[in-house]
Amino acid sequence: MIRFVLMVNKQGQTRLAQYVNMHNIEERCALESEVIRKCLSRTETQCSFYEFRGYKVVYRRYASLFFIVGVEGDDENELAILEFIHALVETLDRYFENVCELDIMFNLEKAHFVVDEMLMNGCIIESNKNNILAPIHLLDKASGM
Repeated sequence: MIRFVLMVNKQGQTRLAQYVNMHNIEERCALESEVIRKCLSRTETQCSFYEFRGYKVVYRRYASLFFIVGVEGDDENELAILEFIHALVETLDRYFENVCELDIMFNLEKAHFVVDEMLMNGCIIESNKNNILAPIHLLDKASGM
């Protein structure tokens, strides 16, 4: 079960953080800083997942952003989580038309909407890009964008 999704730049600044379980701010900051530091320190030749504090941390770098997912439990497949990250990036890319860090920063609520459409209570519920983006396009249409 997915417990958190982070989008982080190469300098270690969190651009998006979404948690399934409620943690207090101190726990979130400590967890984020340790996970981010470990991901940034890993080389390209090391695998894209590792164990940390009872979580399996799966990450992937796209351009200047790291997409980091924390998974709890031994029954989750790391390669399936990598596919989820890839689907998330492709969906964001389709919505923002060549997504970059600035798109995430200036449209944070839309990025959260995309993650919300893909995940519910830590489970992947949708991976079809058209189904994910349909409600977001309706919101855009209603707001006159």
